[in-house]
Amino acid sequence: EHLVCFLPGTIALGVHNKVSENQMELDSQMELAKDLMDTCYDMYDKLSSTKLAPDSVRFRGGAMTIHGSQFRLRPETVESLFYMWRITHDDKYRKMAWNIFKAMDTYCKVDGVGHANIFDVNSPSRKEDRMESFWLAETLKYLYLTFEDDSVIDINKFVFNTEAHPFRVIEKKMDLDLVSSSAAS
Repeated sequence: EHLVCFLPGTIALGVHNKVSENQMELDSQMELAKDLMDTCYDMYDKLSSTKLAPDSVRFRGGAMTIHGSQFRLRPETVESLFYMWRITHDDKYRKMAWNIFKAMDTYCKVDGVGHANIFDVNSPSRKEDRMESFWLAETLKYLYLTFEDDSVIDINKFVFNTEAHPFRVIEKKMDLDLVSSSAAS
């Protein structure tokens, strides 16, 4: 499912924050993040005539095929592209993000104002009469930040919650013994 495409960015963020002291493990995890990112992007680039990702796919015998053909303006892939860009500065991630945005703008835009889900990534004329709130709150935010300077919501100083709201990282280390003893009383 498209929903799991948050994972490449999460893995890359763990590598960036050095969740392990073993450099070989970190390198292996970063390669995994890159491979997963390529697979998530392939959902957009290789499966439909519109270059929009289906909501779900199946893997059989090394081939990826469409399982659920709806496109829902989801943020997970562009969230990962944002992190992959910020961590690696490999321009391919910006290019991927731009291609996804162009496809969304081409096929999901509605007359007047807004963008809508489409029922079939290979037949985009039928649109759902609604725009997901996460399109504005998450998808467009991550796309914008992918092309913005790294100092804007610096990933070393902020963390995003599941709704893409940035929270400043608290640098002060807490005394966990003090916290757990006060919670017990």
